[in-house]
Amino acid sequence: MSFSFIRRVATPKKAVTVAALAAATAGIALGTAPAQAAPTSSSSAQSIAHKMIPNSAQYAAFNKIVSHESGWNPSATNSSSGAYGLVQALPASKMSSAGSDWKTNPATQIKWGLDYMNSRYGSPVQAWNFWQSHGWY
Repeated sequence: MSFSFIRRVATPKKAVTVAALAAATAGIALGTAPAQAAPTSSSSAQSIAHKMIPNSAQYAAFNKIVSHESGWNPSATNSSSGAYGLVQALPASKMSSAGSDWKTNPATQIKWGLDYMNSRYGSPVQAWNFWQSHGWY
């Protein structure tokens, strides 16, 4: 390897090209920094839930359950049980009653989870109370 090769690779244009290629391989988009970073998947899901559950106590309870169950990851999967999504539905396909996009849409998963908590426990607060004493809901 000669010094001229190293110098050519280290030129700014080449460095950006190499960085862009590495980023693309890793699935990261490069570009100018936005004024505000795009929300992460979990913060987007939390924002959706907040809009769907305007009561602060009910949202707080829903938030605690989802934080424990999936960490707000809409693709979370329990490898031993097969429970899936934000609210860890079991079987996961039950969420299809809320929409055909249940595998990928946090809003659909939130709607199903909220309906489940309301019908089974009366509310997210009551579901959280049950979760605290049992470690599941």
